[in-house]
Amino acid sequence: MSQHAMGYLRVERAGPLAMLQDAGRFGTRRLGVTQGGPADLHAFAWANRLLGNAWDAAALEVSLGGLVLVAERTTRLALCGADLQASVEGEAIAPWRVVTLREGQRLSFATPVSGLRAYLAVPGGFAGEPVLGSLACVAREGLGGHAGDGRALAVGDKLDFGPDTGAPEATVPEAARLDYRRPARLALIPGAQVADFTGESLYRAFNAAWRVDARADRMGVRLRGPALNCRLPGLISEGIALGAVQVPPDGQPIALLNDRQTIGGYPRLGTLTPLACARLAQCAPGQEVQLVATPLGRAQARHRRFLEAMGAG
Repeated sequence: MSQHAMGYLRVERAGPLAMLQDAGRFGTRRLGVTQGGPADLHAFAWANRLLGNAWDAAALEVSLGGLVLVAERTTRLALCGADLQASVEGEAIAPWRVVTLREGQRLSFATPVSGLRAYLAVPGGFAGEPVLGSLACVAREGLGGHAGDGRALAVGDKLDFGPDTGAPEATVPEAARLDYRRPARLALIPGAQVADFTGESLYRAFNAAWRVDARADRMGVRLRGPALNCRLPGLISEGIALGAVQVPPDGQPIALLNDRQTIGGYPRLGTLTPLACARLAQCAPGQEVQLVATPLGRAQARHRRFLEAMGAG
């Protein structure tokens, strides 16, 4: 595909973790292959929308900053999600907008100010060869990404993309921009083994202020707070969905994200909605979150409205 691309970005400094993600790899969990995809679906989809891309086009997920890209041709880019102190040739640029990067200019990301992950979209999406139907990068499984082998960007890598056909929007509406520094309210659909937790534990689960543990990555996020107790002595491993909230023997919940394992045997309090997972993925260690019990129908309706607004309906 690269011989047909109209431009590319070159990696001058790689940073700790930057990788290509499309909407995810589906239909493969029966093979033990997880979905990957953007940890923050909300910011990812808005970045593509700003450039008029397909909602699921491959974009660059930049985690924690440290990345420097050089434009080999002038192009427009869309930047959404975390504020990682992005700048073009030293001039600060805010997220949630379209910016122009001229030939030879450097786009740099420093350290997080608000949120952890920024999403950079290019016209038409980044090019690459799909692996099992997707470009989604999953490092643990060595699948996807810009080179197809599941690795993050390295110095000297080149990212191809198509011609700029014009962006229909310049910025994301104010109401859709999230302040990641505020406490996060996470919609959770009770289910699975929720009835097997003690009444006191259920009260604590939905009324306590939880804190994000330092043990957090694209596989899952541990929450610190009151210990939750489940009456079940043990479980046979079963399939695990995005957002599943497992409770291991120490009673501290683990919310499973995009690069999670495909099966698990801990009791589950329920499942975070996709947009709740997106919000959690932007929470720094120590940040406060609250679990909010949400009916399935309401969660489905909200997600359907989001996908329709992004052009996926």
